[in-house]
Amino acid sequence: MPRSVDEGNGMVMLTGNSHPDLAKLVCDRLGIGLARINVYKRSNTETAVDISESVRGKHVFILQSSSKDVNNDLMETLTLIYACKTSSAKAITVVMPFLPYSKQCRMLRRSAITMKLVADMICKCGATRLVSLDLYKKEIQGFFGIPVDNLRASPFLLQYVRENIPDYRNGVIVAKSPGVMHKATSYADRLRLAVAVIHGEDNKDREDSNEDGRQSPPPMLSPTFDASGRETTPKESGDAKEPPKEKKTNFFLPQTSPSPPPAGTPASPPGAPSHRTRAVSSTAVVEPHEVVKTTQRVRTVSTSSANVASYELFPLLVAKEKPPLTVVGDVDGRIAFLVDDIVDEVQPFVSAAEILKRNGAKKVYVLATHGLLSADAPELIENSHIDQVIVTNTVPHELQKSQCHKITTVDISLMLCEAIRRIYHKESMGVLFKDVTIDD
Repeated sequence: MPRSVDEGNGMVMLTGNSHPDLAKLVCDRLGIGLARINVYKRSNTETAVDISESVRGKHVFILQSSSKDVNNDLMETLTLIYACKTSSAKAITVVMPFLPYSKQCRMLRRSAITMKLVADMICKCGATRLVSLDLYKKEIQGFFGIPVDNLRASPFLLQYVRENIPDYRNGVIVAKSPGVMHKATSYADRLRLAVAVIHGEDNKDREDSNEDGRQSPPPMLSPTFDASGRETTPKESGDAKEPPKEKKTNFFLPQTSPSPPPAGTPASPPGAPSHRTRAVSSTAVVEPHEVVKTTQRVRTVSTSSANVASYELFPLLVAKEKPPLTVVGDVDGRIAFLVDDIVDEVQPFVSAAEILKRNGAKKVYVLATHGLLSADAPELIENSHIDQVIVTNTVPHELQKSQCHKITTVDISLMLCEAIRRIYHKESMGVLFKDVTIDD
């Protein structure tokens, strides 16, 4: 049992509307009370905060998570932080067991790295420290300009397996996809079990070359000029009965508007290859095996043969073709433990459980830290081959539990209150990361 803190020494615990049950559990373990606060919406749906106690010169802990209304929860958190900052709080530690927008931590096509935006807002509002559990990517810690403690929930999940699943030694840890293999290996090493992985996909989606939506301009005809400097068309310079041949532009060369040859340039004799003028100031690729070193600003480049378009100079990237779902490893007659960080859309877990049962698995358990269980997740789990979903209480999911008897919650409030106690008393956090490896 962690040593209690004395709120009279300058500690204040605040929470919004995202996860009041978890905040109450933490405060009960610490032996303190929640500060009087009113977080509400105005008539125009704006978020407003009214702190009824003084926080001047105190260390404020704000415990907020994420529920179904993720944007409102985030706005509450930012408003609470800024209210404490403007009220002269000495330090503001934000405890967010589940960090919203953490899946949007990298750029995909033209999308935004929204997690970096959220991190900047939290820091700008005045937070001095952040505590979270099992970040989606460990690199998210680098998005913040303040210390970030990324705690691990695996000790609580592993303890539940040892104490509540008698035949767990006849099990195998299964990675839902190759990307989760590092976490599966970590669980297997601690439970002394074998590892398997599910490879492939269960849908018909394939990578499309046009999926990005960014298209290069089509090849254009190279302009030509006659002896008088007038631009000619294919009809004027060739046989009118023969359709013009399309010539590809070399996009490695700087493009300029067509202009007549400079004054003093001798006219090309009849039958000579046409020329065009380009502004070139560096090495330019004209043909696949010809490199032209340029030393003057303006020069003419022959277009007697079609130039090579830039996209023809690069090797094509072969589209991914994943096989159907396949289990790599032996699960016949064994208990399968599917592990992951987040259970949000459960269809991948349902498909994985089906293929595991088809390969002879006796039971299928799902182990995860954050049980978001969005949309129709309870119904899908209830009607699936999954025997039990074991998640922690980092986010509220009481409604989902009432709709599905297969969902079990593991309490991690003990870890949060120990982290809060150590931060408040300026003690080392090392004990909370004992034996934690880079794969955890």
